[in-house]
Amino acid sequence: MTTPVAVHPLVSPWGRFGLYSFFIDAPEPAIVDTGIASSPAEGMAPALEAIGRRIEDVRWILLTHGHIDHIGGAHALWELTGRRAKVVIHEADAPMLRSRRAHVDEYLSGRGQYLQDPDGETKQVAAANAVISGEMEPSILVRGGETISLGDDVTVSVHSIPGHTSGSVAYVIDGQNDVFVGDAVQVHGAANGFPGYVDPEGYRSSLEYLRDKVRPRRLYLGHPYRRGDGTPYGVELDEDQAREALTESLDTEARVSAATCRCLAARLEDTESPYSPFAPAARELHYDGDPALEPSPFFTTMNGYRTQFPTPLQRSIHHHG
Repeated sequence: MTTPVAVHPLVSPWGRFGLYSFFIDAPEPAIVDTGIASSPAEGMAPALEAIGRRIEDVRWILLTHGHIDHIGGAHALWELTGRRAKVVIHEADAPMLRSRRAHVDEYLSGRGQYLQDPDGETKQVAAANAVISGEMEPSILVRGGETISLGDDVTVSVHSIPGHTSGSVAYVIDGQNDVFVGDAVQVHGAANGFPGYVDPEGYRSSLEYLRDKVRPRRLYLGHPYRRGDGTPYGVELDEDQAREALTESLDTEARVSAATCRCLAARLEDTESPYSPFAPAARELHYDGDPALEPSPFFTTMNGYRTQFPTPLQRSIHHHG
């Protein structure tokens, strides 16, 4: 690459915090992540107009993972490009682009097991209907290892970084090492104050890979994730901040892992605690946030460890089965 490609954060309003997408100002322009249904028209289009660009000219929609606040606007954005943009997602997260119901099923099989909300499924159906602009088939499925041309000599490489979701990916602008990771680098979590990931082993391996192999010059995050003292990073981190965030994410995962494994080593019991059956882990980690506040990362992460490191009773059943 001879001339650096500019990257512009695009923020769209939503709930307690804004949703971030990123515009790659390449010969074939790309947008990384799409917010929710209203984001393309209410956030992206005005922001692009302010820098002299048109949403109609976007030719690539690069999705870092399948969560509702990252793919919800994909169909709407695709429509605004005259259906000319190619939509890219990892094959493991593609069901969440194809089907609103996949988001409901994810809730029921994960955090929904612990939230004790009789209306949980109904709420998830309503949310999926409200903020996903449309179900669609992706243009390109990736696994990691692919290279995408954005015109002329501008290329983006795709890296599989499972953990936050099974199909999380990083997009790297080759030659300048700008790295877009969506929610794959959680540090101490975002607004909920707890890191969220479904695959603890994958999460740790992906963080090590980003830190030691990819080594971002700039790191673009999906939300303003928090340091240990609660202060947020921005969504555009320089090289030193990126390394700090990756190292702190690894340190945080190690603490969460240790506390959760000690919790799982005892027999899990349902109690009146809102953190049940993982109250001992919450106490050890001094976590006092609302575990029911969506997207409920506490229970998502606890369930990930419970799945990978089963309780003594489950281990016994597996051993004797």
